[in-house]
This record gives sequence, C-alpha cells and structure tokens, in this order.
Amino acid sequence: MRRLPWAIAALTYSFLHLPLLVLAIFAFNRSRFGVQWGGFTLEWFAKLASRPDVMRALRASLVIGLASTIAATVLGTLLALALSRVTPRRRRLAEGVLYLPIVTPEVIAGISLLLLFSTLGITLGLGTIIIAHTAFSLPFVVLVVLARLAGQDGSLEEAAMSLGADELTAFRRVTLPQLAPGIAAAALLAFTLSFDDFVITFFVAGVGSSTLPLVVYSMVRRSVEPTINAISVIMLVVTTVLVYAADRLARGSARA
Repeated sequence: MRRLPWAIAALTYSFLHLPLLVLAIFAFNRSRFGVQWGGFTLEWFAKLASRPDVMRALRASLVIGLASTIAATVLGTLLALALSRVTPRRRRLAEGVLYLPIVTPEVIAGISLLLLFSTLGITLGLGTIIIAHTAFSLPFVVLVVLARLAGQDGSLEEAAMSLGADELTAFRRVTLPQLAPGIAAAALLAFTLSFDDFVITFFVAGVGSSTLPLVVYSMVRRSVEPTINAISVIMLVVTTVLVYAADRLARGSARA
C-alpha cells in the first residue's frame, strides 16, 4: 500500500510529460513525417534561422515580453507596497479582486479586451498586445511581491528611519534590497506568461504583429512539419528555465 501513492504519482507525471518527451525526440528526427525514426539531426533547428516569419515573430515575442514584464513588475510592485500598508480587511478584499483576472477564462478576457480596444478606437498591434499582457500579468506580480512582503521584517525600515533616514532612503536601501528576489521572481513569471500566451494574444493582435505562438498555430493549420517540433522544444526549454529560475528566487526570498 505504501507504493500505491508513488505509482499513482508516476502514472500522473508520465501522462503529463510523455507527450512533451515525444515532441522533443521527434524535433531531432531526420524524417519529415515524424511517424518513424530516421536518424538524429539538428537540421530543423538550423532551418528556423532561415524563416523570416519565425524570426519576426520571435522578435515580437521578446519585445512584447520585455515591455509587458517591465510595466507589470513596476506597477505590481507599487500596488503590492500600497496593499501592504492598508488594513487586513481591505487587503483581503483587494486580493480577492486580484484573483478575478487569474480565474477568468482567457477567452473571456481576450474578447473583453478586444471590445475595449474597439470601443476606444485603438488600432490593434504590438501596443494592444503589450497592454493586454501587462493586464493579465499584473495580478501574478502583485501576489508574488505581497508574499515576499508578508515575510519581511518591517522593523528594519522603522529602525532606518529612526536613525535619520527619510522614507525614500529607507525604501531604497532597506526595503527594496529585501524585496529584490521576490521582484525578480515575479518578473520572470510575468515574462513566461507573456512569452507563452496564445489565447488573449489571438484576440488583440493586429496585422503584422504575430507572436511566436500565433505563428506556430498558423503553421500547424497548414501542415505538421518538423520545424514546428523544433520551435516547440525551444519554447519549452525557455519556459522551463524561466519557471525554474522564478521558483528558485521565490524559495530563496522565502528563506531570507
């Protein structure tokens, strides 16, 4: 009976990750059809560099990810600092409101943002994607920074101010260094969410502003070619590294 939980866990993880393993293996398959193994090759990764649509989408994803991450991290950190200074009742109410965008289906969020931009007469493009990604990344940043603030010793900031430091100096030299690991973890999480997003981006992207997930979707609709496997592996590796780094930073900040 003791082995039963381990067996269930192994089956569950196999069910979740076996498709990803198959995808990664066939990204190095020489055969174009992917139904049989034709030998090891890096040809499909090399061909990505010669595809202007993929490179253009990659640049767009990086620009959107960096811009939305910076905006969401700055705004989210400021909002978390403000919420940490209100009463517990108001903080719980604000946190409940923050959870709404997280639990809202992405289809509904995408449609609502599309209607908002259309009502305001805003042309769809990179700008609308950045705004949308900032909006859905913001709650995650706030919650991560709030968790860091909850474990932070507030007496250090008070001690600095009692020794003559003003509020800005105390924040810059005491509070901000303590928050840095949490802020970095939140930023990595925000970039990961932006880089991987498809549903919301699909609704708010304009002509010529396709991101990498949108290009992959359009390629799959035409035909399943090996370069799709190569792109998927690259996105999987980038996402895994970012999530792992964010988790390590969050754990480190929790122990600090």
